[in-house]
Amino acid sequence: MILVADNLQITDKKIDRAISDMNPEPIQDIVKRCELAGAQAIDINSGPLSRDPEKKMAFLVETVQSVTDLPVFIDTANPKAMEAGLIANRKTAIINGFSLEPAKLEYILPLAKKYNTDIIGYLLYPNSHVPPDSTERLGVAVELFSRFQDAGIDKERLIIDPIVAPVIWENGAFQDMEILTVLRNLPDILDFQVRTIGGLSNLTTGQGPKDKKLILERTYLPMLACAGLSFALLNVLHPETMQTAKAANALTSPKIFAYELF
Repeated sequence: MILVADNLQITDKKIDRAISDMNPEPIQDIVKRCELAGAQAIDINSGPLSRDPEKKMAFLVETVQSVTDLPVFIDTANPKAMEAGLIANRKTAIINGFSLEPAKLEYILPLAKKYNTDIIGYLLYPNSHVPPDSTERLGVAVELFSRFQDAGIDKERLIIDPIVAPVIWENGAFQDMEILTVLRNLPDILDFQVRTIGGLSNLTTGQGPKDKKLILERTYLPMLACAGLSFALLNVLHPETMQTAKAANALTSPKIFAYELF
């Protein structure tokens, strides 16, 4: 698994203020801390950026790339902000992302072809609802891949997000077990070794004791690794979770095992 830092979020008041003030230092600081902790990519979760979206996203991408060469995931539903981030990009950028929602098919998906970049596809219904089980998710994956191909994009550019469910949902734990089935079956269903990504923090969204949330994340992460997850989106500043991720990578790697790997 490639470990993607989800620490750069507009929900963090310090980051929100830095974006509003166009102050690069708090953003640069957290990016450097993430890379030092072992991040292999940075997710730039800017939210909708309703005011000056192009200017703020360009600022974010330029600021992050001023202190790291790691790939950036441009994470916004605002197509103007997304394109501004892709224009500002000087290294490696990945679009996060699109789905069968009509607006995303029309405005986000074509950007992957225009800028020749990878793009994440969410397994959601066109109305944004989450499919209830593995069968429905795999059906959505087939439709998503069909629309992706219709856009004329190389299939190797696709990364699928099966949507990790919060465990506090009525059927959340069931859905998260179904995701393991989705990960194992996607390559056969789509007839190629499609890459996948999962947002680990989605698992513990909502109220709950922090210590138990971290235990859940550290437990589910190796399950995702064993099922073949390609990218794990996680809080890289949780040392125990990162240690678990690195150990899972060591165990699932085709390389000869060595304790020095984690």
